[in-house]
This record gives sequence, structure tokens and C-alpha cells, in this order.
Amino acid sequence: MSVESVFARLEPKLPSVQKPIQYVGGELNSTLKDWDCAPDGPTVRWALMYPDAYEVGLPNQGVQILYEVLNERDWIVAERTYAVWPDMEQVLRDGDQHGPIPQFTVDSHRPVRAFDVLGLSFSTELGYTNMLNALNLAQIPLHAVDRTDADPIVLAGGHAAFNPEPIADFLDAAVLGDGEEVVLAISEVIREWKAQGCPAGEMPSARDELLRRLAVSGGVYVPKFYDVAYGGAAGGGAAISSYTPNVQGVPWRVAKHTLMDLDAWPYPAKPLVPLAETVHERFSVEIFRGCTRGCRFCQAGMITRPVRERSINTIGDMVENGIRKSGFEEVGLLSLSSADHTEIGDVAKGLADRYEGSNVSLSLPSTRVDAFNITLANEFSRNGRRSGLTFAPEGGSERMRRVINKMVTEEDLIRTVATAYSHGWRQVKLYFMCGLPTETDEDVLAIADLAKKVIAKGREVSGRNDIRCTVSIGGFVPKPHTPFQWAAQLDHETTDDRLQQLRDTVRQDKKFGRAIGFRYHDGKPGIIEGLLSRGDRRVGAVIEQVWRDGGRFDGWSEHFSYDRWVAACEQALSGVDLDWYTIREREYDEILPWDHLDSGLDKDWLWADWEDALAQADGEDVGEVEDCRWTPCYDCGVCPEMNTEIQIGPTGQKLLPLSVV
Repeated sequence: MSVESVFARLEPKLPSVQKPIQYVGGELNSTLKDWDCAPDGPTVRWALMYPDAYEVGLPNQGVQILYEVLNERDWIVAERTYAVWPDMEQVLRDGDQHGPIPQFTVDSHRPVRAFDVLGLSFSTELGYTNMLNALNLAQIPLHAVDRTDADPIVLAGGHAAFNPEPIADFLDAAVLGDGEEVVLAISEVIREWKAQGCPAGEMPSARDELLRRLAVSGGVYVPKFYDVAYGGAAGGGAAISSYTPNVQGVPWRVAKHTLMDLDAWPYPAKPLVPLAETVHERFSVEIFRGCTRGCRFCQAGMITRPVRERSINTIGDMVENGIRKSGFEEVGLLSLSSADHTEIGDVAKGLADRYEGSNVSLSLPSTRVDAFNITLANEFSRNGRRSGLTFAPEGGSERMRRVINKMVTEEDLIRTVATAYSHGWRQVKLYFMCGLPTETDEDVLAIADLAKKVIAKGREVSGRNDIRCTVSIGGFVPKPHTPFQWAAQLDHETTDDRLQQLRDTVRQDKKFGRAIGFRYHDGKPGIIEGLLSRGDRRVGAVIEQVWRDGGRFDGWSEHFSYDRWVAACEQALSGVDLDWYTIREREYDEILPWDHLDSGLDKDWLWADWEDALAQADGEDVGEVEDCRWTPCYDCGVCPEMNTEIQIGPTGQKLLPLSVV
């Protein structure tokens, strides 16, 4: 395929599509390199894709970090591509006198198929149909077995890659865990292979030889090198019976990658500044990675262990550099539980002191109820921007919170919001989940009681009636590598019924109803996410059928069609069905589709925690799984298995004011 830019063909057609600026490129801090940039030896070329629209994909930190890390090497070209909207898809398919216009990168508008690697970052499984659309537009065969040496290696990463089996037919490879180091290691393997003339060795093709070299390293999963057999006794005889490597030297289990010493990787150092409006207009700094709070539903917390903190000085340097390089006026300090950073108080005060009187504002994402303090909140709002506070109790009743190991009492929550309301806040947002294991109608209706008590306490301590509380509810989806990976998912009819009861209860209350906002999604998208989260390779046929039937942007409610997915399941599945993958509880001895992918978590530890959750639901007091940052080890397995360790402060350092140069 030609490596020439397709922009000359694209530009005349841009006025015919919505938001054409998202396809133009040239953002501040973007990188444009020569196709043959290596000073000596071969150049390795990556097309990085976040499989969603530009406005969602550009702010994604994972892609931005890898884009920077790769382009820092003088022998690597890294460019970006995003999912195109349906109007642009039609433009590309209609093409011009030269034929269809292929999927392109926004940096140089080169065809995606011309690159060595197409790397996709999946933070949600609902982006799978966008991947198929991009492959088809790029003129890359959908199925990995049909690709030739002229096609790029299609590589998946991100949280959803911890179970890539539903898209195994479409992937050449997948990587688990942190990407900063492994993308460079992969690039080295590709460079060496290219320098040797792209040999096939003893493999059927040069492409297979490259994949073999990546697989035997132990850090890259190549699905085609593993045979899957079905007919396991579990699940009515339809479960997986075995995974077996079929190429010599390929490991039985593929391990995740864990980046230690985050201070040595202060990215993004050159944040991309979008040309079009995006979902996040801010500069974000990841202040630590990992979480050991032990919430049983939380895949992100489980698969990113152990906790690794950035030091206060590195955070300060990253914030100042990011502001100068981007011009953003809002800085988000991000992690899974940012207020848990051991130096968060000093970080907040140091940054607030540094930028007091400027236009720079600081923000903290959803805060744990038991990690909130008013001093911290005041520091983050010192520059005059006092937005609402967000807390995530997750479960409406205390019983439910014990089941999920979210040990926050009603008293904790009321005390926290009372402090916030008494210090001038008027708006609090509470996030809950519906459909958690062992949940009852009463557990969900308890959300209404909690919200009413929050409003009542707010009015009491503030002496005002303009107090607001927004209740936001998401549907629970069981995820791989968590204690709830064996749980049955709640059917969408029951989910919708419980949410309807809750909404009616709130609205009928004349005293508090108008002060309580209510946001939720229906249960159907969660069922499809559940299918894709815990599916095996048989689900790939469903994804392909949905895409062929017009499925795109399934993460967007206006594009999602539950009926299309149900019809595809009926057409593409045999011996199993949608309910088999979703509302069925698994047993311990069932081989799960991701059992050969090693997140470091001991399966027996996860199972024991699942049993503890069920015991909590039955009223047994089995105790809390505490945060191992502050307690003895709970033997989850990650640190010894991954040869890692918890890295936390305090360092005793302070954030110094900026010196005037």
C-alpha cells in the first residue's frame, strides 16, 4: 500500500461532514516525522488508535503517553487514528476516481495499513465494533488468519485486553498491563526482525515468525498460538475444556506488565491540545497507579496492583510543565482514588499556593467518603471554582456495601456531606451501582433514603433550601480478574424495574424529591457489556455480525441497538446463548476464558474473597479486606508473582514555589 498522504483526496470532501476539524490534525504538541526517520537501520512505525470518536479519543491518557514515548525514539514513527463518524465513513467508502479512501492517521493522513503496527487501546469492550469498522476501512482483513506480510500487526491493549478472547479472531496480539516499557520492547523486536530482512525462519510466513518472536518473550499474547477446546463439564457441558499452546516456546500463561518507578516516566510531557471540543478540556496528571482498597466489583483496582505513587516533586514538575506546554487552565490529579495519595494534603496545598491568584484551577475526581476532608476540598477550590463534590458509596444499603467490601457506613457519608454543605458547597453527587450480587429491591430503594438524609442534613447545617443531591446509577457488570468474575449478572428487566421503583420513590417525595436529581441508564447496554467482558472466542462471530448489520459506536446510547445484538447472538451462537454468558453463575472448577492470562492475582484468593462476599450477604461477619498499603499482606499474589512491590510515601518533601527566571 502507498505510504503517501491521502489528505489531497480528503480535503475537498471535508465540507460535507460534521466537525471536519477532527480529521485535520496539526494539534499543538503533535509530532510529525519522516516516514524513514531512523538515522541508521530500519524505521518502526506505529498507528495508535483509541476506537472512539476524536472528542473521546484525543484526551485519552494511555494513547497520549504511548504516542510520546514512541516518538521520543529517533527510529520510531507513531501517529494517531480515531473512529470516524458515520458521515465520514460514507465519504471514505464512496471515495473518488481512485477508489475508496482508506482509514488514515490524523498526523500525516497516511493510510493505516502502511504501518507496521496498529495498536488499539480498549478501555471499554463496547468499542469492538469500531475496531472492525476501522480495519475494514483501512483495507486490512478482519480475521488475523487472512492477513499477509503486507498487513500491520493488530495489537490490543488497555483494561479490556485482560480478556481479549471475544476479539481473538481479529487480533494478531494483545498486551496486558502498563504499556510504556513493552511498546519499546516490541519495537526493538520488530526492528531487529526488519534489519534481518523480515525472515520467516521455520514458520509458515514472515508474519508468523515476527509473532513467534513476540510471543516467546512471554510478554505478548498471540491468540493464534493457543488452541481452545470446548465441552468442559461446567455450564451444561459448553464451557472451555482446555487452552493449549501450539507453537514451541510459547508460554502457557502470559503475564501482565507493571511499570515501576513512575517518577522515571513523567508523561505526558507534551500534552496534545485538541482543535475540536473534547470530553475533557484539562491537563491531567496521574498521581499514582494501582489501588488496593479491595472493592470486589472493581476490575481497575484489581488488575493495576500494586500501588505506585509519584513523588510530590514529580507531580509539581508535571503540572507546571503541562500548563506551560498546553495552556490548559484546569489540572486534574487523577488515579483510581486520588485522595489516598500519602502526600495529597501537601500536594493540594503546594499547588494551591503556587497558582493562587492565577487562572489555574485544580480538580480531583470522585473521592472516597472516608478519604475526604474539608481542608483538602478547600485547597482544591481556593481559586474560586467550587464545583460539586462527587462521592461513590456504590451500594445503597450497608449490607450491600459490606458485600462489595466498600466499608462506608451511613454515618460516615452523612458526616462527610454535612461538612461539605456547612462549608459552602451546595451540590453533591452520589454514585451507586444496581445489579450487584445478592442485591434486593430493598437495597436499591435504600438509595432514596440515603439521598433524602443527605438533603435533610445539608439543609440543617447550611440553613438553606437550595441544597442539591444528584444520584447517578450505573449497572453492575461482572469483570474478569475480580472476585465477582463468577457472579451471575442481573437481567435487564429486573434492573430496569428496580430503577423505576427508585425513581418513583424519589419523585413522589414532596419534601425532598425536587432536590434530588436522578441519572441512570437502562439495563440493556450492561448486558451486552457483560457478554463482551466475560465472553470467549465464540463471541467474535456475534461482534462481526453486529458490525455487518451496521453496529458502530455502541458506547453511545443514540447508536446502540440491543435488538441488533440479540439478533446477532441468535444467529451466530450455537450451543450457548446470551444468557449463558451473562446471567449464569460460574463455578470454581470452570475454565474461564482469561485463565491463561496472568494478572498476578491468585485464583484461590479471588475465590475465597467471592465466598466471603456471599457470607457477608448471609449476615456473617467475615471482616473487611483492608487496604494492604497500611496492613499486613493479604496474599492476593500480585507482588511475588509479578516481582513488584508497593511504592508509597511519604517522602517528607515539600512543593516549593516557582522561581521567577
